[in-house]
Amino acid sequence: MRAMKKQPIARFTSLFPQILLIIFSFSLTSCERPDPEVTIVASPGAFTLPPTPLVTPFSGDRPAPPTPISARSNTAELPVYMGTPTPDPPHQGDGENSQPFVDHTVRAGETLGYIAQLYGSSIEELQTANQLGQSDMLYVGQVLQIPRQGELTGSSFKIIPDSELVYGPAMRGFDVAAFVARFNSYLLSYHEEVEGQLLSGPAIVQLLADRYSVNPRLLLAVLEYRTGWVTQPTANVVDDGYPLGHVQENSAGLYKQLSWAANELSWGYYGRSEANTASFLVNDGTRLAFDPTINDGTAGVQAMLAAHDGATHESWQQDVGPEGLFAAFNRLFGNPFAYTVDPLWPPELSQPPLRLPWADGDTWSFTGGPHGGWNSGVAWAALDFAPDDEQLGCVPSDAWVTAMSDGLVTRSGFGAVVVDLDGDGYAGTGWAILYMHLATRDRVPANTWVQTGDRLGHPSCEGGFSNALHLHTARTFNGRWVAADGIIPFAMSGWVSQGLGREYDGLLVRGGVTKEACECREALNAIAGE
Repeated sequence: MRAMKKQPIARFTSLFPQILLIIFSFSLTSCERPDPEVTIVASPGAFTLPPTPLVTPFSGDRPAPPTPISARSNTAELPVYMGTPTPDPPHQGDGENSQPFVDHTVRAGETLGYIAQLYGSSIEELQTANQLGQSDMLYVGQVLQIPRQGELTGSSFKIIPDSELVYGPAMRGFDVAAFVARFNSYLLSYHEEVEGQLLSGPAIVQLLADRYSVNPRLLLAVLEYRTGWVTQPTANVVDDGYPLGHVQENSAGLYKQLSWAANELSWGYYGRSEANTASFLVNDGTRLAFDPTINDGTAGVQAMLAAHDGATHESWQQDVGPEGLFAAFNRLFGNPFAYTVDPLWPPELSQPPLRLPWADGDTWSFTGGPHGGWNSGVAWAALDFAPDDEQLGCVPSDAWVTAMSDGLVTRSGFGAVVVDLDGDGYAGTGWAILYMHLATRDRVPANTWVQTGDRLGHPSCEGGFSNALHLHTARTFNGRWVAADGIIPFAMSGWVSQGLGREYDGLLVRGGVTKEACECREALNAIAGE
């Protein structure tokens, strides 16, 4: 099944599996990622952590990581930030002069609830804005006005720099397991089964940081703020099945709770930075405009805190102020702005040469245009391809996914292979490529140097969720997802990605030849390696 998007004008989306079951049918290849089945082990006990991934000391121009809070002492050697965060230039659409509505043209299969979720709105808000009653029907071609701007403006207090939202250069050398091990905490003893593997609490945080490319320091701060799990020996929540308070069907367990938070953080960050999202809803229905002076990382945190099940405008103001999540981060790691790496992307950034991810002479089908790099809150960084196998569905394949460029494999597991193109052993600096849904069988191990064209593994349904074997591939630079149809389009062997304004729809163009993404194996989407 395909995922729905939260902002159709953007290069990112939000995932709503319940509605998708109604709107969309099963596809040939899919990167919808409902969270996998998770088994919560009731009696946490001793657990052996997986091997620490390869890291080397960071030599860039930034503060060294601080000594975290000690489990034996209340004192901590933490970085001190004496400056004032530089105000961002006002975003187009921010502030009082932005347009209060955006037009949306209804398409086949859309419902009012679906459209509300596309825009982070509510059914009641759309009914009021468009003078619709409970029994009014939508029709294809109808133009609806979608509220964008709230009468109220959100907080101007800056919570984190952009480099503390993404899993980028500022995180070089940070070890989640080693940090949490300093505390005799509930998180250290907690464990769940995720996609058939038993993981400790720190390993779950690490896996989600890897998958979303969201800063693990921020995820730990969110968890500490809501639960105290990072530093306290007992669960400081009423129901430890829903530690972050996001009580929805099929959302129990730390993996799914923290996945929800990572997705909301990403939605706010990429929505504001790439889609000109000007406003958002607090859970109590209050619509707020982003303050024009905050940075996009802060916008991501504000949006996540607003989405909390119990959030009201009043409680949200406390959450986003200096005594809220910011204070929890400070207690764990020091002032977040002491870690600032700016800019994340240098001027005139360009993609290095890449080849198609299959061998010369093989033909694969282009099955998915630009869509979320991981889940639907992140930038539309990914493209999908399926091999020319005779059988459909989740079946073993002997086809090979090959490296698009030289680099070092920094991660291999849970269906993913990540290749670091600068070869420094850390995917959060420079260019990195994600190859997703690669089978365990024959998958290249971590710490392997690969050259362009080397075999990485076989396409499958492993990792996240997929209902048919395929390759999902995406790019990051300095830990930030790079939109496949953005200012630096995904280009492979001369084929250049173009979006069509709707998730999964898109083109690959080379010279005068155009291939269109399709859930099929036809001439219109077949591409031969050469």
